Amino acid sequence: MADIKPEDLFLNRAKFVMKLLGIWLPSYDETNIHKLYRFFMMALQYLFLFFQIIYIVQVWGDLEAFSQASYLLFTQASLCFKVTVFQVNRSSLRELLNLMNDKIFVPQSFKQNRILSLQARRIKKLLLAFMISSQTTCGLWALKPLFDDHGSRKFPLDMWMPVSPQSSPQYEFGYAFQLVTICMSAYMYFGVDSVALSMVIFACGQIDIIKEKILKIRSIRKKMSRRIVASDNNKKLIECIRQHQAVVLFKELLENTYHTYLLFQLVGSVGLICMSAFRILVIDWRSMQFFSIVTYLLVMISQLFVCCWCGHELTATSEDLHKVFYRSMWYEQDPKFQRCLYFAIMRLGRPLVLRAGHYIPLSRQTFVSVEPRSVQFYSMLNYMVTMLSQLFLYCWCGSQLTTKSEELREWLYQCPWYNQDGKFRKSVIIAMERMRRPIIFKAGHYIPLSRPTFVSVLRLSYSYFAVLNQAKNK
Repeated sequence: MADIKPEDLFLNRAKFVMKLLGIWLPSYDETNIHKLYRFFMMALQYLFLFFQIIYIVQVWGDLEAFSQASYLLFTQASLCFKVTVFQVNRSSLRELLNLMNDKIFVPQSFKQNRILSLQARRIKKLLLAFMISSQTTCGLWALKPLFDDHGSRKFPLDMWMPVSPQSSPQYEFGYAFQLVTICMSAYMYFGVDSVALSMVIFACGQIDIIKEKILKIRSIRKKMSRRIVASDNNKKLIECIRQHQAVVLFKELLENTYHTYLLFQLVGSVGLICMSAFRILVIDWRSMQFFSIVTYLLVMISQLFVCCWCGHELTATSEDLHKVFYRSMWYEQDPKFQRCLYFAIMRLGRPLVLRAGHYIPLSRQTFVSVEPRSVQFYSMLNYMVTMLSQLFLYCWCGSQLTTKSEELREWLYQCPWYNQDGKFRKSVIIAMERMRRPIIFKAGHYIPLSRPTFVSVLRLSYSYFAVLNQAKNK
């Protein structure tokens, strides 16, 4: 079996792009030249964002000009936020990379190698399609002045520039600055998203390996080798449990590291899709700008889809894990094996869910729900300025109490219970049975104070507002 390094298998393309752009993890003995190069590349993106903000301030009140520039502003703001989060969380990223290369995740057979390779190819194909489509959009933006603005000098993107397009070589410098910077932004988007999403699919591959291992459990009916086979089966089961514990910890660290920019991506996508759809309706369909906005809209939808698809794959893969454990020959094993299996299945019944902002689950249902929300984007802003902070504080406190009590069961599962005596295991089972019911703080002994309650109040408030507004219009 050839050695395989998961970090290189899943992240080699992203590492190459990000090293080229100077934003990959620096070495511990980083040179001053490399630091200066990274600072220059980051400053270039923030300068691009600053020019866009100045233009937005200048055209404030002009709906057409604002909508023309706002979707690019949101895109660049999202990129700067993502890259900043990536740089701030370097230590967490190093820990994630060390976990990927940990011996517990190293494939032990040719079949396990194939499982990881297949998962890596799947995510690489999706991300490659995203990168090609984003660069196509940048190319169409570059062609816009040559077709739509033929005979006049205009920059490809509507933004404030410190140079004038009416004189040379200022026009050429400005044109090159916009084109090079926006192409670099697209590559940075690809690199940062590739790291987080490839790690999610890596976790899916590890869960598939656990399934492959557990189905290799053999029968112990033969008396000659009964003890040897039983001991080997118990070792395999404990190995699978330890690997699953490592996957859970890996997913938690991954979510803690990147949940903020995943949330920013979801929230920003609502505004981006809304603005892009508005621009499509007001510009000439025969113009180059129309096709560039259509491709841009497809790029943003595909980016959102890949994020939600990866989260859905993680949930769907882990959801089947307890079924695979049940399909093993547990009924032909010794009592020690069966007790461990029962304890493991208690945890495996709850699938892994990747959440943006520790709240919104990344799934296909989330992807579908973003589309209608884009249409309601502006109307939602009218009621979100009310007493949300006070309501959120109450619900957040109740949610924290519930979350912490739920984590007790998780921490019990993470402890090395499989190495303890029978009395300890019985006590842990009793404790876990009680901990299935978390502590819930209720208003009026009935309404639980939680984040879902907060969201429900928002929905009810908006429904009430819509009814009153409709009655007023009549």
